[in-house]
Amino acid sequence: MESVVHSFVSPPDHRLQSQNFSAMRTSSMSPSPTAHRSIPSFRCRAEKPIVAAAFPYSHSVFPLSTPLSLPSSCHSKVLFATPDAGVSSETGVWAMQDFYSLRKDVEATSKRVEEIRASAGLEQLGEEVAKLEKATGSDSFWDDRSSAQQTLMALTDIKDKMNLLKEFQDQIDDAETIVNLTEEMDSTDTALLEEAATIVKELNKALDKFELSQLLSGPYDKEGAVINITAGAGGTDAQDWADMLLRMYVRWGERQRYKTRVVEKSMGEEAGIKSATIEVEGRYAFGYLSGEKGTHRIVRQSPFNSKGLRQTSFSGVEVMPLLPEDSLNVEIPEEDLQIGFSRAGGSGGQNVNKVETAVRITHIPTGVTVRCTEERSQLANKIKALSRLKAKLLVIAVEQRASEIKQIRGDAVKADWGQQIRNYVFHPYKLVKDVRTGYETTDIVSVMDGELDPFIKAYLRYKYTESMSN
Repeated sequence: MESVVHSFVSPPDHRLQSQNFSAMRTSSMSPSPTAHRSIPSFRCRAEKPIVAAAFPYSHSVFPLSTPLSLPSSCHSKVLFATPDAGVSSETGVWAMQDFYSLRKDVEATSKRVEEIRASAGLEQLGEEVAKLEKATGSDSFWDDRSSAQQTLMALTDIKDKMNLLKEFQDQIDDAETIVNLTEEMDSTDTALLEEAATIVKELNKALDKFELSQLLSGPYDKEGAVINITAGAGGTDAQDWADMLLRMYVRWGERQRYKTRVVEKSMGEEAGIKSATIEVEGRYAFGYLSGEKGTHRIVRQSPFNSKGLRQTSFSGVEVMPLLPEDSLNVEIPEEDLQIGFSRAGGSGGQNVNKVETAVRITHIPTGVTVRCTEERSQLANKIKALSRLKAKLLVIAVEQRASEIKQIRGDAVKADWGQQIRNYVFHPYKLVKDVRTGYETTDIVSVMDGELDPFIKAYLRYKYTESMSN
């Protein structure tokens, strides 16, 4: 009788033993062909398999005095599955492919860091820092407070830039160290590869942002921003669209980790808003958002139309720098200003809807108008509104290259047909396209959730190319 190797998983069923014992005795103890069945591969993976001789259709066990020999194929499977065998060849191949890809990314990023550091001119930056530090040590440095503050800001900007460039080099050095260490190791450490991949990914994001900031060279690009949103043609749909734009810019500010505050909002009769003002405090906020100025057009199935027809609506966006009051060296004659007061509106409050604290100032020669309602007193609103008016006029003067305020023509954004800078199509297909740069994307959900960086970058490059050609 031949023996069969069994690996017991459950206790033997004694009912089967009693039923099959009689049949076993009448079979002349002849081995059954089923005794030659091949052993499943998973049974060979046990470190110490239970070896037993068994009759066909029986779980009766008889210990053997000599161990059984296993087939050679089974030995190979056991050896392959032992813990000492390490990572399988297939896993190793994939790990090496990931490593080669990572090494290529590290080399490309290293070259990019080298080019950025070379174009930044670290030697010249160091000389500029030494010059400014010498000026700050002068006894007459604080005689002109405004000039001293500008010097300190310039010194801080240059030092921040140099520290950032040094940080870029440190990060790419860390990634290169991991790659070199992996090449010297006998095995691949996936944790190290993941760490290096994360460094490269975050570094490329920082390099993109740095390159974007280098395109901002305007006099007010480093300042914060004030965004005014006004509903245009389209009725209730336009007011709802203005509210959607308000949320989009607030989410963008949150993504950039700027301090974003809605300082004024005029609600619509049925839905949405008639107008809103957002203050965005942060470095380069105005430089990034300056390209958002203009008319924004939406095409969608109107939620306010009982027939669900396609509706086109418009909203205007104006952007001005958020400047400190002491930096606005602009004198506007009183006769050029038309100042009106009204109730602030809103719900609750001691003075709301009782005292006329809201201020509206119109610059008569240009027609530029600003409104301020967020402060509690009329005087405070007047001061802030006048400050915003001066900032707005300064931006228009730079855009129109006007040397004096009286030469400014005004910048009223016409939120109507043929004036749009960007189209947002929700129906019958999904597409957001900037008509100036030609940049477009079908991921309209991300755009409305504040993902505006690709549009901002495309516009800044477009603006830089236009300035170079002129």
